[in-house]
Amino acid sequence: MSQAGEKTRMPVRLDALDRKILSALQEDASRSLDEIAREVGSSKTPVWNRIRKLRAAGVIGRQTVILDPEALGLEACFFVLVRTSEHDAAWQERFLSVLRARPEVLEAHRLAGDIDYILKVRVANARAYDAFYQALIAELRIYNVTALLSMEELKATTMLPV
Repeated sequence: MSQAGEKTRMPVRLDALDRKILSALQEDASRSLDEIAREVGSSKTPVWNRIRKLRAAGVIGRQTVILDPEALGLEACFFVLVRTSEHDAAWQERFLSVLRARPEVLEAHRLAGDIDYILKVRVANARAYDAFYQALIAELRIYNVTALLSMEELKATTMLPV
């Protein structure tokens, strides 16, 4: 997700080997360089050099792990639709600051259309969502908030089609 005020990057030209490397890293970046090189049909040094270039070009960002939210007791996923009558830069900056401070907010998108923003919020249960909601409206003037509870996650991935 791009941050407010960031410049948009130009797409980087990738060849077939770059794409194989990126797919392998997206699948499991914890594997050794030897394993990845073997999987993509190359040797360790060229793969390492390409990974360094892809990092330098901004194609590869930070590395992290994917946690199971339910194993951590975060069983409820809400999609929160936000409509606001405030559209000035100061309100938008405050909104962004509030979202960044809330670990429950996994994603936030500014939309075209009737809804201004959509948030993906992960919490333990409805009571925890209500606490999040009450804190949100205490900090910001919001015209309307609609929460949609996800009944079942059908697909979730961090893998981009490369």
